[in-house]
Amino acid sequence: MKKKIDGIIVVEGKTDVGFLSNYIDAEFVITNGSALSDKTIDYLKNSQQTIYVLTDPDFPGKKIRDELSSKLTNLKHVFISKEKSIKHGKVGVAEGDINEILEAFKNAYTENKVTKPTIFMNDLVELGLVGEGEASEKRKHVCDKLHLGFCNAKTFLKRLNSCAITKEELKKYVG
Repeated sequence: MKKKIDGIIVVEGKTDVGFLSNYIDAEFVITNGSALSDKTIDYLKNSQQTIYVLTDPDFPGKKIRDELSSKLTNLKHVFISKEKSIKHGKVGVAEGDINEILEAFKNAYTENKVTKPTIFMNDLVELGLVGEGEASEKRKHVCDKLHLGFCNAKTFLKRLNSCAITKEELKKYVG
């Protein structure tokens, strides 16, 4: 039985829709790669539905996600791990593990435009999430626990603040 998701799922291509539509009942919008059209942006802006962004866990996917974030509000970000989204040397949603994808929808995070940060870069340095030899691995561990998708330090800080996570809450995930 297909999982019903109320909302629009934004993906990069037809193969993503072909794969996901076997398991998920939802409306899909295809970006056709990183060339987001004004027509697609206008459609999403005018939609009254929840918009889920599920792009490939690679640089072009991040670029699309960032562009959507800059033009739309209240997006729900769905992140899948790169390690579980590789088949035949290709990285993408269509190559992903459907169970991981369905779990990622349960942990979708809503991006909120932050007016007052709750965490600062010096907090990340203090917690060993930036700057030292194992910082990247520690950050990956925290990203996995919080379902934020792996990212560099600057994006990590932005996502933590978007979720209004405090330094005390963050400490619970570092370790």
